[in-house]
Amino acid sequence: MLSLSGGQARSFSTGTAALGSAKLKGRSFLTLKDFGSDEIKKLLWVSADLKHRIKQNNEHLPLLQGKSIAMIFEKRSTRTRMSTETGFALLGGHPCFLTSQDIHLGVNESSTDTANVQSQHTGGPCERRFSPIINGLSDMYHPIQILADFLTLQEHYGSLHGLTVSWIGDGNNVLHSFMMTAAKLGVHLKIATPKGYEPEKSVIQEAQRLSEKYGTQLVLTTDPMEAAHDSNVLVTDTWVSMGQEEEKKKRLADFDGYQITMQTGSVAKPDWTFLHCLPRKTEEVDDQVFYSSRSLVFPEAENRKWTIMGLMVSLLTDYTPKMPMIKF
Repeated sequence: MLSLSGGQARSFSTGTAALGSAKLKGRSFLTLKDFGSDEIKKLLWVSADLKHRIKQNNEHLPLLQGKSIAMIFEKRSTRTRMSTETGFALLGGHPCFLTSQDIHLGVNESSTDTANVQSQHTGGPCERRFSPIINGLSDMYHPIQILADFLTLQEHYGSLHGLTVSWIGDGNNVLHSFMMTAAKLGVHLKIATPKGYEPEKSVIQEAQRLSEKYGTQLVLTTDPMEAAHDSNVLVTDTWVSMGQEEEKKKRLADFDGYQITMQTGSVAKPDWTFLHCLPRKTEEVDDQVFYSSRSLVFPEAENRKWTIMGLMVSLLTDYTPKMPMIKF
C-alpha cells in the first residue's frame, strides 16, 4: 500500500457568485485536469438545474435552438452516443452522428482540416477518438463519465465533500478522470489495481499534487479489501477494454480476486454504494451487488444524459442555473 497524501478534506467555501463567475463558454473539454474546482462544480450545478427544470418541472428549454454538433466516433458507443444525441435534440439542437468510415478521417484530408470544416457547420465537434475537442472518450481520459458519477453521488448523499470513493479494477481512462477530479470536490480516493495495471505515473503525480492542495487522501494499493475499507462508494469498470480482446485470458487471471461482492462491501461504511459505467461483466461485480439497492448504476447511466446536456449548454451558451446551488 502506498499512501501518497492524507488528512481531512479542507472545506473550500464556494458561493453562488463564485460559481456564477466561472467562465466556460467557448472552452474545449479534453480532460478535467484543465478545469478548476469551481468550474467542475458549475458544470454539475448546470446539469442538476437542467434535470430539475426539464424532468421535474416539465419545462421546454430550447437553449441550443439553431445549433448543431458533429459527433465523430472512432470507437463504438451506446451511452455516449444516445445521451449526446437525445440530450442535444431535447435542447433544440441538431446532432450529426459520424463514424470514421463516414468521413474517412485523416485519409482524404488532414484531421485538422476536417475539424476546421466541421466547426463551420456546427457549434463544435464532440469526438470519441484519440485527439478530441469535446472528449467523449479517449485512451487516456473519460471526463464526461465522471461528471455523471459525481452528479449521481451528490444526489444520493446530498453532498460530495468528505466522501471516500474506492476504485477496484484496472488503471484505465475512467480512473484517470476520477484522479483529476476527486480532490477538487473534496473527495478522498482509494485505488486498488493488480501489479502492472496501475494508472499512468504522470496522472499519479498530478493526483498527488491535487490531494495535497485540497487536503484529501489518495491511496494506491494492490489489495481490494484494503481499498474498500471504510469507503462510501465502490467503483469498478471493465477489465478488458475495446482493443484489448486478445489479452482477455491473461487479464481475467491477473484480476482474480478483484470482483466486487457483498463481502467486499462488508468492510466499507454502512451506507456504501456501487457505481459502474457499463457495460458490465459478472467477473467485475456479481449480481447480488449489481442489482441491489446499493447499486446506483442505472441512475448513473441516466445522468450521462443530464451531464452531457449541462456540459454542452455551458460550453455553447452563457446559461445561468435557475435552481439554488446544489450542496457540494
